[in-house]
Amino acid sequence: MSEHRLRIDPAGTPRATVLIVPPLFEEANRTRRTLVLAMRALSAEGSAAVLSDLPGQNESLVPLVEVNLDRWQDALAEVVSGIDGPTIIASFRGGALIDHKAKAKAWWRLAPVGGASLLRTLMRARVSADREAGVASSLESLQDEAKTAPLLLAGNRLSPAMIAQLGASEAQVVEPLRSVGLGADGIVGTPLWLRAEPGEDAAMAAAIAADISAWSKTCGIS
Repeated sequence: MSEHRLRIDPAGTPRATVLIVPPLFEEANRTRRTLVLAMRALSAEGSAAVLSDLPGQNESLVPLVEVNLDRWQDALAEVVSGIDGPTIIASFRGGALIDHKAKAKAWWRLAPVGGASLLRTLMRARVSADREAGVASSLESLQDEAKTAPLLLAGNRLSPAMIAQLGASEAQVVEPLRSVGLGADGIVGTPLWLRAEPGEDAAMAAAIAADISAWSKTCGIS
């Protein structure tokens, strides 16, 4: 995989490498600043942190329309295969749909969401945009169109294969796994993926790093 990777290393030898798997599509842009803050906090805790572009996303030269969930899963597995030492995969929202093929020491997930839920959100945004433009569309008409042709959803041109996979995809069972929510019983912070513009939550980033570090120690990574 030749996609751009951001890596933040600790001062000394890393105790582990945490591969950050961001939310999918536009949710990744809304959360990136906070994820980078979490990576810096992880480096202060003694772990390296890596955030790799997915094919078709950010600086990738691959057209998104040529990508499906299988390709993203394979790309992450390739990234992990090239990391020395124990790897912890930390996935956020829809990132949990593509993290299970990689050979990691442990998995950590924040607010995992099913592919069907993500797809509905994207399609509702398209219906709303169409309405504002004076175009008549519906969830049903978009679903029919997506069976045979790429569909533009919130700025993302998705292939019929991607849309079909999203509609049927759920986060897979991996072990050992810590899955946490957002709120009083999990990570206290802001659901940045719901905002219209990218945001930043430094306290949430610190809490994410602390929880991942504590979890990794229970998995024998020290």
